[in-house]
Amino acid sequence: MAWALLIVGGLFEIGFTTALRFVEGFRNLPWTLAFLGSVTLSMGLLEAASRSIPMGTAYAVWGGIGAVGTVAVGMAFFDEPTTTLRLLFILGIVGCIAALKLTA
Repeated sequence: MAWALLIVGGLFEIGFTTALRFVEGFRNLPWTLAFLGSVTLSMGLLEAASRSIPMGTAYAVWGGIGAVGTVAVGMAFFDEPTTTLRLLFILGIVGCIAALKLTA
């Protein structure tokens, strides 16, 4: 159950980093509320998961999910570059997340 919470928390991290792109100095209320809701849920789920998963592992996995997801959103929706080297590094992050899961 803790791993499921951690994964969902990582997905909400993608949500808050994506919403952050649109908050416009926290003047855009709908995006600001989306950011605040996502960051609250993301951090809450990280905290809940870290009760059963070692904190270092939980934080690395949570951050890795957020980083990979945010890069993927950027490439898919915001015309960020999609290069072979960039994809290789993303696979490296995914591999490290999987290794942490296997060793926890």
